[in-house]
Amino acid sequence: MTTATAQGLPGLGRVPPIGLVLTGVTSIQFGAALAATMFDDLGAAGTSVLRLAFAALVLMVLWRPRVRGRGTQELRLAALFGLTLGAMNLFFYEALDRIPLGVAVTMEFAGPLGVAVATSRRRLDLVWAALAALGIVLLSNPFGGDGLDPVGVALILAAAACWAAYILIAQRATHVFDGSEGLALAMVVAALVPVIPGVAEAGTALLKPELLAMGAAVALLSSVIPYSLETEALRRLPANVFGVLMSLEPAVAALAGFLILSQALSARDLVAIALVVAASVGVSRTAPAAAEA
Repeated sequence: MTTATAQGLPGLGRVPPIGLVLTGVTSIQFGAALAATMFDDLGAAGTSVLRLAFAALVLMVLWRPRVRGRGTQELRLAALFGLTLGAMNLFFYEALDRIPLGVAVTMEFAGPLGVAVATSRRRLDLVWAALAALGIVLLSNPFGGDGLDPVGVALILAAAACWAAYILIAQRATHVFDGSEGLALAMVVAALVPVIPGVAEAGTALLKPELLAMGAAVALLSSVIPYSLETEALRRLPANVFGVLMSLEPAVAALAGFLILSQALSARDLVAIALVVAASVGVSRTAPAAAEA
């Protein structure tokens, strides 16, 4: 039997899977906040192009995945994985250009929450999911006076559907590919998804050195680091436990929005964050022991 350390990034096998997920959550949300600062120069699609292109480059260099000799089913899985990642990122950035970061992440969490509920076999997991859902409702403030952009809402719900598919496809990919080879192949496909709208929107601005540097940073924070950590975590966590742990996303997104985008937190936001964090702590304490990969 090969160990998780041998299959994934060196040293990650010794890190608790819950720690991997939480580190990935923090990285991706601060990366999203940084990406939002680029929209004025590149637009949402142009920013998506840089993020995914740099992520694909880094992952291909790190993992050098083998393509020749792979079966048709393996290549189809990598392609589906990539299309899901690319669409999720593009939809999310387009939504983020229209609605606030905290609200966008909160609504997108409908995807992993749906996975958690649909795949759960324990009543206690449903309790934590319900508590997280209550926090999400409070944070999104659906009955507030200011309505959200309907296009933004539609886009973020599309991103939520992609996120749910990503969780299930990524877990399957961990049993087919060694380490993050599947992720590297998928990211190449993902980088192709926003190319046409991204180039049309950003044009030659995509070649500006300062924007290229920011795009590389966003790729590391939003793709390379979190997806690699999540891929390793999914080797040792059931999909439903992974999904509920991701309930920290709205809380971290609100913090990133406050620190980077100057988005203030209301009392309702703090209550919602507390509920979501409580659900995450609860599922972490009751998660079953992970088996070796």
